[in-house]
Amino acid sequence: CNGPGTLKATADWGALPVELTSFSGTVIEKNITLNWATASELNNSHFDIERRSKLSGEWISAGRVSGNGTSSVTNNYTYTDRGLSSGRYNYRLKQVDFNGNFEYFNLSNEIEVGAPGQYELNQNFPNPFNPSTKISFDLPKDGNVSIKVFDNSGREVAELVNEFRTAGYYTVNFVPSNISSGIYFYRMDAGGFVKVMKMALVK
Repeated sequence: CNGPGTLKATADWGALPVELTSFSGTVIEKNITLNWATASELNNSHFDIERRSKLSGEWISAGRVSGNGTSSVTNNYTYTDRGLSSGRYNYRLKQVDFNGNFEYFNLSNEIEVGAPGQYELNQNFPNPFNPSTKISFDLPKDGNVSIKVFDNSGREVAELVNEFRTAGYYTVNFVPSNISSGIYFYRMDAGGFVKVMKMALVK
């Protein structure tokens, strides 16, 4: 699904004393927010959030959220996995107690990060910057994309992207070399879309 959506979860109930009552995921653009709740906890150290993409097929660590130790009241948790590429993902929680014992809770559905609805070139961050900055852009369709950096006189000083890319959300890192402090412009050309943005390098 392309856009916000809530997905239900199933849990493999085991002997460990953390009672998970819900586990859901919501996607907004390229961020996925996971929400889960416990009815009770005993000796709960933390939750490791693990993600598996359809492409790689391997579980990797996405983050960690501290538990509430021992608790007999409902506790709500949230974690946002940011800046994901378009694709399908599975999530699971690895609940770990203070003794090192652990148990998995799986999100029952895949979450899909879809393609953007339109072309976009975003303001670089940080800005002003030194020594590097990130530039993100969105491609609603597969195609060739070019992003170049120019100085105040219109002279090209860097080529960040010049290739075919599939639809999705992207970020490139700009690490300037041999250019002085000042105002620069970066331009994106893709699928008939052209946009120019300004940035400042401060050394």
